[in-house]
Amino acid sequence: MKSSRKIVAQWLLVLLLAGCNGINSRPVQQSLACDPDNGGITLPEGFCALVVADNVGRARHIVVRDNGDIYVALMRLQNGHGIAALRDTSGDGRADIVAYFGDVPGTGIDIRDGYLYFAPDTALLRYRLVEGELLPQEPPELVVGGLPERGQHAAKTFAFDEAGYVYINIGAPSNACQSRDRQRGVPGMDPCPLLERYGGIWRFRTDVLGQRQDDGLRYATGIRNAVAIAWNPFADALYVVQHGRDQLDTLWPEYFDAEDNANLPAEEFFRVDEGDDFGWPYCYYDPIQNKKVLAPEYGGDGQTVGRCDQFEDPIVAYPAHWAPNDLIFYDGTQFPERYRGGAFIAFHGSWNRAPLPQAGYNVVFQPMNADGTPAGDWEVFADGFAGTDQIRSTGDAKHRPMGLAVGPDGSLYISDSVRGRIWRVIYRGS
Repeated sequence: MKSSRKIVAQWLLVLLLAGCNGINSRPVQQSLACDPDNGGITLPEGFCALVVADNVGRARHIVVRDNGDIYVALMRLQNGHGIAALRDTSGDGRADIVAYFGDVPGTGIDIRDGYLYFAPDTALLRYRLVEGELLPQEPPELVVGGLPERGQHAAKTFAFDEAGYVYINIGAPSNACQSRDRQRGVPGMDPCPLLERYGGIWRFRTDVLGQRQDDGLRYATGIRNAVAIAWNPFADALYVVQHGRDQLDTLWPEYFDAEDNANLPAEEFFRVDEGDDFGWPYCYYDPIQNKKVLAPEYGGDGQTVGRCDQFEDPIVAYPAHWAPNDLIFYDGTQFPERYRGGAFIAFHGSWNRAPLPQAGYNVVFQPMNADGTPAGDWEVFADGFAGTDQIRSTGDAKHRPMGLAVGPDGSLYISDSVRGRIWRVIYRGS
């Protein structure tokens, strides 16, 4: 959470820059021109959007510096580099400088204590940021290295707490821990050996370089893959949204049909405390029955609870296969008060609902109480990214929301993994 002194300093800087550029010194969002079509997306009344940049590369997570510079993690090298850096020098909200650096692609990215942290699939790196410079002037330092990756769910994402720790998601390279993955009728390994190195959250120190996985603490387990991860500064706790398992109908047709598979299991929103176990791969959450049930790989039939009563339940269950890929808690002051402390979640969109249409491809808002519990039903905040109402496969989507960030003025930034578009969402008022 920003201190009042820091917020005052930021607004003084905004006003000073406005005067130097000869523009009106009203709040910065009022001086920007949104796109007539909001860059192709739909938003609630009172909000609008402009496209900051397009075609920057296949964007993953995103972060905005206090001076407004934007850094984007890329899933593939662009111009030989894995990070895009964007700067607006004219004050119109659009990036007129786009530069690249870094030798590897990755997913997680954030700024902490003067460093840009970046996570390729096997490590956590940090670059020292120099005041006034868009690009780092030195090679990165290795914070954590040798993290495991075996194809599926290799992307590493992370979140910082307020006590000097960083939490890294290490996704499981598996659907349900079968001895032969994604094969019809094959039982799951019990206990699942993948949980020793995968399928959970590991905690590391931020003030120690050259750490390995064994230097960290396995903070929580039983999480299949949590690309969406964030520290909630209002509740002082870690939260993630899990990617649920796939293919119930094709792997276990004796229990599930295509409609069952399209609606099961939920994408689960967890509050994560030290020592928690959320039950993957043994269990999944059924949003229709509102309970965790035993996975068929472990003797389940879609109804049996069995051992699943010992694992943590989600605080919210979202529709199946929407693919939650980023999570932030809104700590800005530009949006109306009801948004402060609430969660925004970017859903990348499904692939595993066929023959039914795919779904997701949106950003939702989840109201939250100050104690970190849900404060009501979630709602779609930004939509229309896919550019079509009927999505049969992921290739039909024009854009897929991937990363989220809050800017220094409280604007919400959204990145797209298909064409590398960056939106800036602004509140104008009614």
